[in-house]
Amino acid sequence: MSASATSSTQAPVNSRSRVLIASLIGTTIEFYDFYVYATAAVLVFPKLFFPSSDPTTALLSSFAVFGAAMIARPIGAVFFGHLGDRLGRKGTLVISLLTMGIATFLIGVLPTYAQAGWVATALLVLMRIAQGFALGGEWSGAALVATENAPSGKRALYGTFPQLGAPLGFIIGNGLFLVIAALLPSAAGADPSQPSEAFLDWGWRIPFLFSAVMVAIGLWVRMRLVESAVFAKTREAGLVRKLPLVTVFRNHWKQLIIGTFVMLATYVLFYLMTTFSLSYGRAAKNAAVPGLGYGYTTFVLMMIFGVLFFAAFTLASGPLADKYGRRTTLIWITAAILVFGLVWVPLIGLGTLGVVLWLVLGFTLMGMTFGPMGALLPELFPTSVRYTGSGIAYNVSSILGAAVAPFIAVALWEAGHGSPWLVGVYLSAMALLTLVALVAGKETRNVSLDDGETSGAAREDADDADDAGDANTTVAATP
Repeated sequence: MSASATSSTQAPVNSRSRVLIASLIGTTIEFYDFYVYATAAVLVFPKLFFPSSDPTTALLSSFAVFGAAMIARPIGAVFFGHLGDRLGRKGTLVISLLTMGIATFLIGVLPTYAQAGWVATALLVLMRIAQGFALGGEWSGAALVATENAPSGKRALYGTFPQLGAPLGFIIGNGLFLVIAALLPSAAGADPSQPSEAFLDWGWRIPFLFSAVMVAIGLWVRMRLVESAVFAKTREAGLVRKLPLVTVFRNHWKQLIIGTFVMLATYVLFYLMTTFSLSYGRAAKNAAVPGLGYGYTTFVLMMIFGVLFFAAFTLASGPLADKYGRRTTLIWITAAILVFGLVWVPLIGLGTLGVVLWLVLGFTLMGMTFGPMGALLPELFPTSVRYTGSGIAYNVSSILGAAVAPFIAVALWEAGHGSPWLVGVYLSAMALLTLVALVAGKETRNVSLDDGETSGAAREDADDADDAGDANTTVAATP
């Protein structure tokens, strides 16, 4: 017993800078890869992989593959959650990052439909599913690295750093596409909202291939991490689960439901502002389904301006959630999202200034609601199933929200004859569901992440025998 205590006392710990950089850089890379695909799904994939005489059909087909990755994410959450809760956070995060990086790089070398027919489309779908599978394990691991290493009273602040990867990934991914589009402009007299022939031929591949450089940097940072003391203590105490998934569904199903619906409005807003808005902003005013009629470069610059507010308010939300609580902060923000969905048309009707204000408000609310999730979802579960539980809640919500949001939005946009008012109502309805979940849930600010302290869920989990005799199974393996 004393030897174990001495070992635990002398165990190396992660420095603050190492924790924050490791949790930030991984999610930045993962979201960069996801945004690169999302941008390509709007700009080039409908033409290169889903040829159709109807542009709307081609776009919906591209978005359907985009949504397929969301369905793969809960599967990835279960797989990587099992590894993370059994073997540790560090090694699992390395595997998830490698999986995403390889899949993204391979998209950059795929043949197009004109070159390989349906095989090209099938390979794109496969790589997209691999991306979703990897992201299913990335977020929860990064959030745990941040929160399990956070000092007292600053968990929400630390939890915003993996969340900050979303706006940073957006800026890097879309910024790179913007540079390439500027270097490969459309021919004189061509539609400026459409990519050039050179862009369609080879330019679109560069952002996918560039991900290899980012992954190499991310791996170097993550290999220098040491396992969190909270997980190490759980492993030493023999509380590591043989089947974390079974324990989560048996003992913590209420937390799963609450966590899933708490994330719903966040996901819908996230993908409406980043994916649907790009389609709507670039669609010609005289198209069959009219849009705002902006050129690609102009509208992406407007979006990047809005995403700067996303980043700033993601960081600002952490101290607010630490001071006032996660639940209280999110109730107010979600109510604001509900109102925001109802004022889309009046805002956009103000012209360019209104469109910029629409983007700024949407991305500001996105930062405010997304930031506290890095602490809230991990706090719902004890250490022995935290990777699995938080990952499933986060990623099942991606199916209910993100997987169908772009698809539903395009259909509602078409039903509104070019007006996005139904899309805004859809966002407000999802915000209402999230409000119900927040009201039904409990505040988690003072919940301990150490199973040996005050967490009632942890004590319940530790006392459970799992009917299979695995409650006292000690896993000695290290990542």
